[in-house]
Amino acid sequence: MEIRYVDDSEGLEAVRSTLQTTDRIALDCEAAGYHRYSDRLCLIQLSANGQTYLMDPFEVDPAPVLRPVLEGSEVEVVMHGADFDVRLLARDLGIRPGKLFDTQIAASLLGIEAIGLSALLKSELGIHLSKKYQKADWARRPLPSPMREYAAHDSAHLIALAAHLRPALEQAGRLGWAVEEFRELEQVRFEKSEGRDPVRSVKEARTLGPREVDRLREALGWRDRLGRELDRALFRVAADAVLVETARTNPATVSALSGIRGMSPALAAEWGSDLLARFREVDDRPEDGLVGYPAREGSSNGSGRPSLEVEARIARLKTIRNERARQLGVGRGTLLSNAVLQEIAELSPIRTEDVEAVKGVRRWQAELLAADLIASL
Repeated sequence: MEIRYVDDSEGLEAVRSTLQTTDRIALDCEAAGYHRYSDRLCLIQLSANGQTYLMDPFEVDPAPVLRPVLEGSEVEVVMHGADFDVRLLARDLGIRPGKLFDTQIAASLLGIEAIGLSALLKSELGIHLSKKYQKADWARRPLPSPMREYAAHDSAHLIALAAHLRPALEQAGRLGWAVEEFRELEQVRFEKSEGRDPVRSVKEARTLGPREVDRLREALGWRDRLGRELDRALFRVAADAVLVETARTNPATVSALSGIRGMSPALAAEWGSDLLARFREVDDRPEDGLVGYPAREGSSNGSGRPSLEVEARIARLKTIRNERARQLGVGRGTLLSNAVLQEIAELSPIRTEDVEAVKGVRRWQAELLAADLIASL
């Protein structure tokens, strides 16, 4: 495998030349979100015609070279688990890839259980990949040679993997399912977080009382400010579970705060007093001044939780989904996610087209499940 690091105009011209002579490319991206506050694009790996390019977006703008190909209809773009990368390309480069083939989606529709790239390459092609730099800081520069080689392998084998999975999809009669999923994948974008209550992103928040939820909301704002100032990923400042426990126990002193399991004593010592001041403000609020957990739009009881009636419907829908997934040999979430099942339970559709209109439902899923789901409602 030939690897070329692209950090100048000459390298970009080499990429352009390769793109003009192929009808299929493999693409992968690396971001800094595991270590840094911003999950900005740090590296683009592109493989075609036996050549792998590592494009450094800190040094060159790859968008003018990539856009005509990625957004065109002539060249197939093979990716793996591309949901985040598609969003990243759209946000950071303004590129909206088309004609995608996602090997992770393909594998899941075939009922393959281990669908991570390393596991999939090993089981399907007998290729062994190292996971050494899976959680590396891709924003560091210069990028060491071992990390470059590791990154190159993320795209180098994707075309061969797609060529292996496509006939299996055709034989199983599921290529149409995959194509529909690929077209939906091409449309994903990062959602603007402005106006979204941050406690919605914390699963355990639903278990808290109103005043505890308000403390958690303050703790999340505190963590976000520190993450920005330190350029550190939020979970590296404090994990969600740590903030939930902090909101629940409501420590009175910095010493008590630093004693919470998972809380950094150094961080608590330097910035903890600000968090405690936020908590004291929440404690002083009257009951009718508490915000609590936000109600889910369209929820049956306004509490953000399904009503007992809806929960009963969800249970019946899950039974049908689970049995059909077993028959098809695919994962339950692959066939239909729990979130979509809840939406169906809330809406209680009476026609197949109503099921298909539910957000998140694909045509192939409606064809397989709609009649049974409606009957259970």
